[in-house]
Amino acid sequence: MAAGKNTGLGRGLDALFDNSEIDMTELSPASQEQVQEKGITFIDINDIKPNEKQPRRNFDEEKLEELAGSIREHGLIQPVILRKASQGYEIVAGERRWRACRKAGYKEIPSIIKELTDEENMLLAIIENMQREDLDPIEEAEGLNQMITAFNMTQEEISRSVGKSRPYITNALRLLKLPEEVRNLLSEGKLSTGHARAIAGISDAEKQIEIAHYTIEHGLSVREIEKLIKEGGLQKKKAPRKKAEKSTDVKQVEEDLKQIMGTKVNLSQKGKKGRIEIEYYSREELERLIELLKTLS
Repeated sequence: MAAGKNTGLGRGLDALFDNSEIDMTELSPASQEQVQEKGITFIDINDIKPNEKQPRRNFDEEKLEELAGSIREHGLIQPVILRKASQGYEIVAGERRWRACRKAGYKEIPSIIKELTDEENMLLAIIENMQREDLDPIEEAEGLNQMITAFNMTQEEISRSVGKSRPYITNALRLLKLPEEVRNLLSEGKLSTGHARAIAGISDAEKQIEIAHYTIEHGLSVREIEKLIKEGGLQKKKAPRKKAEKSTDVKQVEEDLKQIMGTKVNLSQKGKKGRIEIEYYSREELERLIELLKTLS
């Protein structure tokens, strides 16, 4: 850990995670001694509240129902991690399991109680979620950013803590620079992380939003987005110019000439200059018009 802040993390992450990965299926249901040896306590589910520092904000209801169904059939495989709060307990890790247990009708939930500071609580919640891949890309990026801002950790330290490479950390943090509209599309699963990273390479926010929606509408691959960006992005077609409306005087002149010539006449004018176009539809009509023009001379 980086020095400079009194983070209270001197015991190290191994101490925080110690015995948090217990597989309940390995314990005999009738053996209270085994349960006590592993530090597992059964806590009233109504005495437990969510973690305010939890980086996860979105919980897929359909997946929660699936997990609840699995818990009804097989039981809760791993206990949740709690810490004591002013009233009851606060979840450090395992909020998704706690929510699913509520849906499954559990009255008590197997738990491991940890003595943690506020900072340790936040860090453990972030790392636990990332290691389980329970976060959407924006939640994950915000969690990583919290580790930098709240704990003064370097990307190298974060990389070791969460088991991700340095380039992975860097690319994840870049997603936070995207406009909110694009970040929401990513969180909703309408854009993939690969799409978002490619779009993050554009400096103009409006173009990022434009290409994000274009990608969704046309189902572009990451490679197609990169090619589109390389070619300069979306080129908006210029709207065709509307023809200038002819004045009443010009229309009247056209009508007068039509009566004289016996055919359609078009008058176009630019400033003091202009052009008269006389239409004909056969050689005979052309010869007639020529003779008519000669008589006018």
